[in-house]
Amino acid sequence: MKGYVVCVYKNIANEQKLKEYAIKARAAVEKYKGKFLIRGGRSTSNEGEKSPRTVVIEFPSYDEANKFYRSKEYQNAHSILKDNAERQHQTIEGV
Repeated sequence: MKGYVVCVYKNIANEQKLKEYAIKARAAVEKYKGKFLIRGGRSTSNEGEKSPRTVVIEFPSYDEANKFYRSKEYQNAHSILKDNAERQHQTIEGV
């Protein structure tokens, strides 16, 4: 079954740091055969608080999605977000 990484941002304090993160994170996504399904874009909040950004990435498997998150490449990118963005980040197994 496929695996999905879902990131729902609560706030973004520094857009420039987010751009730096995105460049490094994209390389890690590609290395682990991930495919962006949602990366920002227009949205409508139907319930709850509106998020400034949502990202969904599809991976060949749940295990591959977790390998991506734990990878040195992604963790290097992830460190850029410290104090620059707050978000909820989940790995979810598909059906």
